[in-house]
Amino acid sequence: MSDPEWIEPAAVPAPAPTPREPFWDYKDLALFAGMAIPSLLMGAALVDLVLWKLLPDSGKALPLLLSQFVGYGLWFSSLYWMLHARYHRPFWRSLGWTWPRRWMLASLFAGPILALGVVLVGVALRTPEVDMPMKQLMRDRFSMLLVGLFAVTLGPLCEELAFRGFLFPLLARSLGPVPAIVLSALPFALLHGPQYAWSWRHVLLIALAGMAFGWSRYRSGSTTTSVGMHCTYNLTNFTAFLAQAGG
Repeated sequence: MSDPEWIEPAAVPAPAPTPREPFWDYKDLALFAGMAIPSLLMGAALVDLVLWKLLPDSGKALPLLLSQFVGYGLWFSSLYWMLHARYHRPFWRSLGWTWPRRWMLASLFAGPILALGVVLVGVALRTPEVDMPMKQLMRDRFSMLLVGLFAVTLGPLCEELAFRGFLFPLLARSLGPVPAIVLSALPFALLHGPQYAWSWRHVLLIALAGMAFGWSRYRSGSTTTSVGMHCTYNLTNFTAFLAQAGG
């Protein structure tokens, strides 16, 4: 009786490598950051050219806010191209745009509570009143409406996508969640420094708010919750400003 024919066992395929999250790196961060100023300058130039032709007496608020709108559009178009062309990944979901139901409502209510807490900390720090350039724009109801609309919609959306959607995951992968929450809040606060004449107390208060937005992003795993919290935070502050101005 002949020996049975030897059958070589089938090779077991190696497990697929776990995809790195986030999949972008610090070179991508440098590229995205480097596109900010050119995008905003180009947006301002395009808006000035169009309004100079169509609405020469459009005031100050409309050109400024339209410039930011167009500039943000150009800036995030570069990020959209990066995620699609280089990594072939979706834009919104890559930046954490998900809808965790149990966190969404909580984040909306957390915005006004955070605004009140920041005010109390500001009082404890004896934060001085500053003549904000933004106040100079709101000379009439139309300008107030434009500023308020931008402050509770496009502004929070773009800022959260940049700082908590793109920057935070990269820092969290390298340093851990707590340093990432703090470090992603610092450039966010410095971005608002010129609005408050570089008052360190105001910058600190904005950094604290940014940390709260980062905490929401970390705990929920979603940038949508930090956007919602940021929107209602700004809405509370803007409502308080209108109430004070009306008084």
